[in-house]
Amino acid sequence: MNIYTWLTYRFLRTVFVLWGAVTLIFFVFRIVPGDPARIVAGVQATPEQLAAIRATMGLNKPLYDQYFIYIGQLLQGNLGFSWHTDQPVISDLISRFPATVELAVTAMLITVIVGIPLGVYSATRKGGVVDQIGRVISTLGIGMPLFWLGLLLSFFFYFKLHIFPPPLGQISISLNPPKTITGSYVVDSLLTFNWPDLSSSIKLLILPGFTLAVGSMAILLRMTRASMLEVMQSDYIMTARSKGLPERTVIWKHAFRNALLPITTIVGLLFAYLLGGAVMVETIFSWPGIGKYVVDSVGAVDYAPVEGFVIVAALTFSVINLAVDVIYVFLDPRIKVS
Repeated sequence: MNIYTWLTYRFLRTVFVLWGAVTLIFFVFRIVPGDPARIVAGVQATPEQLAAIRATMGLNKPLYDQYFIYIGQLLQGNLGFSWHTDQPVISDLISRFPATVELAVTAMLITVIVGIPLGVYSATRKGGVVDQIGRVISTLGIGMPLFWLGLLLSFFFYFKLHIFPPPLGQISISLNPPKTITGSYVVDSLLTFNWPDLSSSIKLLILPGFTLAVGSMAILLRMTRASMLEVMQSDYIMTARSKGLPERTVIWKHAFRNALLPITTIVGLLFAYLLGGAVMVETIFSWPGIGKYVVDSVGAVDYAPVEGFVIVAALTFSVINLAVDVIYVFLDPRIKVS
């Protein structure tokens, strides 16, 4: 099996997984108690009005007809209509996605910058002070609820110490947002040389970014440490040391490069998790991303945005998994495509 056949196979498998996820989502939301037409129409609606709304929403058709119509709409990029924002779901998601990406990328940078070096150092100084600190950090990070951590950080750093501004969105309410180029306030402020907006957006990004990063940082730290400990016991590491190579070269050029494969996998999965799992953090910090949009939609009993969000999350996970598999081939020449 050559590389192109393998890529085709992986792509088709990803498409099949997505189809399964979409099918499951469709039927799960169709068996949710409640009548969407009644929710849209209100309790005072007449039977004729309810019938008209059901016809408009396609709920008067058999379930299999609804399913094929739904699949056809998805293939055209139609994720439904949000009645509480009076906008197509795809438009709502596109307008809010840059804010979520900005938050997830910040959390991922914190995760990688802290988690990988600390994991490597903990493995090379097993049992030392740094290793003990790393274990405590990883245990607390995995077990700590994000909503509690976010509220705690807001209380101390805003309410008590006044170091950061009030956690209300992406930018101070006293400033106008920068000209929209990418949708990320930090990037757009840099591109337009808007230094007040840049300063405000960075300050408001730190606390939610760190809060979102804590759990993934703990996981990456543990994975890096375990992977490095396994590699450090290999024969080729002993051979490299016996040749008199500097310890820094042995660790980073030989050990870390071979420990990078499982680390790459977990980084890809963590980034997908950060994109789809920022719901609680966005709600706590009033961050106008897709997570907060979903929470608002649930509160309004508007299921089309929730359905669209789950589909986007499934697509994100599938695409990132495919990308990680492709990266594997180039990282490790020992891996055969077959």
